[in-house]
Amino acid sequence: MSKFHAPEKAIYVCVGSKCGKRGGKDMCKELKDLIKEKGLKDEVEIVKTECTDRCKFAPILSVQPANVWLREYSEKDAPRILKLAFQDK
Repeated sequence: MSKFHAPEKAIYVCVGSKCGKRGGKDMCKELKDLIKEKGLKDEVEIVKTECTDRCKFAPILSVQPANVWLREYSEKDAPRILKLAFQDK
């Protein structure tokens, strides 16, 4: 067994059926592109999740370890969401 580097921060984006259709899948791509552009690939990871059981608020995402949950966002919110991941800096 060997170790590997894991970023300390993660943004969990629901891509379940309702969230995915309402922007979750697009947000994953937008955030990944933004992270690559800013050179933050080693600091924050985007994780696709299935249903978080909060469908009435779709789309949903969670910024960890800040434990911030966001609902009904759009792609234009990507820079603000990424900033939330680094709010302690």
